[in-house]
Amino acid sequence: MRWYVVASLLTVLTSSQGILTTLSQSNGGYKYDYATVPFLAEVFKLLVSSVFLWREMQNSPPPKMTMDWKSVRLYPIPSIIYLIHNNVQFATLTYVDTSTYQIMGNLKIVTTGILFRLFLKRKLTNLQWMAIILLAVGTTTSQVKGCGGASCDSFFSSPIQGYLFGALSACLSALAGVYTEFLMKKNNDSLYWQNVQLYTFGSIFNMGRLLMDDFRSGFEEGPWWQRIFNGYNMTTWLVVLNLGTTGLLVSWLMKYADNIVKVYATSMAMLLTMVLSVILFNFKPTVQLFLGIIICMMSLHMYFAPPSTLVDLPLTVKPVSESVSEVPAERKTDS
Repeated sequence: MRWYVVASLLTVLTSSQGILTTLSQSNGGYKYDYATVPFLAEVFKLLVSSVFLWREMQNSPPPKMTMDWKSVRLYPIPSIIYLIHNNVQFATLTYVDTSTYQIMGNLKIVTTGILFRLFLKRKLTNLQWMAIILLAVGTTTSQVKGCGGASCDSFFSSPIQGYLFGALSACLSALAGVYTEFLMKKNNDSLYWQNVQLYTFGSIFNMGRLLMDDFRSGFEEGPWWQRIFNGYNMTTWLVVLNLGTTGLLVSWLMKYADNIVKVYATSMAMLLTMVLSVILFNFKPTVQLFLGIIICMMSLHMYFAPPSTLVDLPLTVKPVSESVSEVPAERKTDS
């Protein structure tokens, strides 16, 4: 399967996540425990990967599967990074408002490019660096609601701790993605075997979070496994299915493409969500949204298009000696 097909599917599914989550609400809140959704999504990814791995093992030769503990012990690290990242997100939101948090979240586009270069030793051209910065500018522009009065003051009036936590959140998000790509590409193991390892630890960590929530609440509503499906309806299951399928597509891109492709897919998904919100939820489009879409499209073209289509390369001028040698013999005689 072509990487751009997978990236397009990821864009569509990611853009529908927010819409499905909104539709799953009832009277502005959730009737179900939202913490159970990531856990069930991890279990779904684990089951799907296990089925595909089992099918691969029926073939000859069987898929490559590294079971050495030195390799397996690396797979909990992305879950640990995401766990720390989630806590940093909550810390950030205690110092800044939601709009400021969303704008600062675009820093992860640039930090992904930097870590992509430092840790994976992947060289980017000057045009590609310009495209990544343009992408961050475009997504930020689309989220700005205008500079009238308090809207701009709120961004610049947050405590310094908020900006530091926001920068740390962007770095952790990029680090988790880059490290996952490193894991997926460090050997020729089966993608599904690598997924089984990732999602096993992901399920364990999400289960641990549910247990921690129970201890914090003093088990007022009973243990999590007794109420895991409480309040679930068809839309909630679509949220779980969407989240799980998105994770599987991301792991495919990490194996066969790279983090930058994933960043573009998720950034375009955010813009697509805004456009769909105009249709579905009567969201009023702004000039900033249209400008952001144009900038992001320019960035997309700059990053993936061949350089020859972006820059007019100078025509090669033949040396004088070569041009003289090519003069017809009769003209030389005449002179």
